[in-house]
Amino acid sequence: MTENVVSTGRPDRAEATAATGRPPRLARQLLDEASARYRVAGRFAYYFARGKLSNDPAFGSIVHLGWIRPGSRVLDLGCGQGLLASLLLAADHGCRVRGIELLTAEAQRARRALGDAAEIVCGDLRAEDFGRSDVAVILDVLHYIDYPEQDQVLQRLRAALAPDGLLLLRVGDADGGLRFRYSNFIDHLVFLARGNRRGPLFCRSAAEWRKALESLQFQVETVPLSHGTLFANVLLKARLRA
Repeated sequence: MTENVVSTGRPDRAEATAATGRPPRLARQLLDEASARYRVAGRFAYYFARGKLSNDPAFGSIVHLGWIRPGSRVLDLGCGQGLLASLLLAADHGCRVRGIELLTAEAQRARRALGDAAEIVCGDLRAEDFGRSDVAVILDVLHYIDYPEQDQVLQRLRAALAPDGLLLLRVGDADGGLRFRYSNFIDHLVFLARGNRRGPLFCRSAAEWRKALESLQFQVETVPLSHGTLFANVLLKARLRA
């Protein structure tokens, strides 16, 4: 099935990505509109949204490469302050987004910014009901829970996704050498900055993540997302086999 690419006045974004291997940067109009929602949630929420959306290659890829079809039911695990939902609203995707976020302050900022435009649940993704969705998105979250819990979350997601459903899973590649060690260092700093005690990270290589998804009948495409960054990130675009 052909995926729909968001129109942003720059029809060359997908073609340029294919030619250079670089993830597309988020269009300025979408950046402005998605960030503007956070003004009501305070200066930190606004400037964090603007910085994250403009510098994180996952967001430009998601909208400009058409990975989420208009009208999809989207489950965002570890949604933070709801940036994906705000971006899909700015892109006029007509998606219904349900985000699950563990940290109360993050969930509160998301609710203030998004209002009734998205459902934000403050809870633990290991325990919350996933409901039914067409697309599930997990960006940089699963390595905070242990290996059996990671497998349980993936199994539950498989059951929650509709036939031909899509999982967008970004992970650090444990085979990424120095870049991977730098990624882990930053993750620890972020974890501490959010008021959590330092704990172990449960990381796998990209090949191990791929094997885990394929064992659940996902067809997996690996999309590098480290170009232009210091991180060893890959995005696994996993679609349920029909």
